[in-house]
Amino acid sequence: MAAGIDRSRLKAIIGGSAGNLVEWYDWYAYSVLSIYFAPVFFPDGDPTAQLLNTAAIFAVGFLMRPIGAWIMGIYADRHGRKSGLALSVGLMCAGSILIAVTPGFATIGVAAPLLLVVARMLQGLSVGGEYGASATYLSEMATRSARGFWSSFQYVTLIAGQLAALMTVLLLQLLLSEAALDSWGWRIPFVIGAVLALVVYILRSRLAETESFKSQSHDRPVSNARNLWRHHPREFVLVAMITAGGSMSFYAYTTYMQKFLVNTSGFDKQTATAVMTAALVVFMAMQPLWGIASDRVGRKPLLLLFGFAGMAVTVPVFSALATVTSPLLALILILVPLSLLGAYTSISALIKAELFPAHIRTLGVSLPYAIGNTLFGGTAEYAALWFKRIGAESGFYWYLTIIIGVALVGFILLPDTKHTSLIAED
Repeated sequence: MAAGIDRSRLKAIIGGSAGNLVEWYDWYAYSVLSIYFAPVFFPDGDPTAQLLNTAAIFAVGFLMRPIGAWIMGIYADRHGRKSGLALSVGLMCAGSILIAVTPGFATIGVAAPLLLVVARMLQGLSVGGEYGASATYLSEMATRSARGFWSSFQYVTLIAGQLAALMTVLLLQLLLSEAALDSWGWRIPFVIGAVLALVVYILRSRLAETESFKSQSHDRPVSNARNLWRHHPREFVLVAMITAGGSMSFYAYTTYMQKFLVNTSGFDKQTATAVMTAALVVFMAMQPLWGIASDRVGRKPLLLLFGFAGMAVTVPVFSALATVTSPLLALILILVPLSLLGAYTSISALIKAELFPAHIRTLGVSLPYAIGNTLFGGTAEYAALWFKRIGAESGFYWYLTIIIGVALVGFILLPDTKHTSLIAED
């Protein structure tokens, strides 16, 4: 036994988590490597303009996420959680292959950025379905007494995927010259991701199905967006609200932060990557600890901690980071909001899964999450760069603070799902 879970469940959680890691590695590889391939697809313009173009395509991937959440949320509710997981990683594999082999603007002209858009659309569909299926699968596989702990591994593996992308870049920086990385080396991580995604597709097709799905009657209500909104409008709105603040904070403090350290703080690319790698290692290690805390004191106290404290530290931390010169001090500053954010990320998937009945759970988690994530998480980087370009970078700090405030309102209205969970199994 491990934390109240039997070996078969443990095997399923590890299998589902491994797939989640690869899925998010592929997704984040784009963001981590965009500082290298931006000139390949957008050769004209200053560095900030090039990053704006790649950030816009990053946002396009997010625009596809509600569609992926809608299609694959229904698919997973009707055909099983593991089927949804397998489909999502298959789409991610296709998107990564396309990015890896697409020639640059100098070779095929405008077709290059267009193909990049298509690849991100595939990856957006993939991640849109992945989040809900993974959240539902891990939550249903975990035992009631340790559900916060085991469900926290969704973000452990999500962060591990981002960390793997960063470490891959660090390794390439050591092995290749800057010119080689800018020319062709940035393609290597996408090839690796595509191969790993193919392996995980095979593994996921062999996972055990959850009892929550298998125990449902054949005449259960249909999972679709209409029924979701008709029967669960309050939960829909609350999930979208808390996702807005949580996702925007996550992308601001992780994926965008690497660019902020280069573009604003003035660190070189390798130093910025090293700082973010260290920050993510600590952030990843926090997730199970926060998950255990939620099993003991409840979900809501952790959410309120992030909401109130997150609003308080955002402007001071970003303002200090804008002028910091020490990598160690930059790391310490970044860990302040990340530590608070961990109180949310560790249980974010679980609290959403616990709000919905089994027949519509995957869609209930996926769709409102994808909408909130698209509108605010997916545009965080673009918004930050836009504020910088117009000479009002501090405006982004206040914008993020306001959106965390929106999430805080949702946290206040949310029940403590540790005591009201609709996941029936023990």
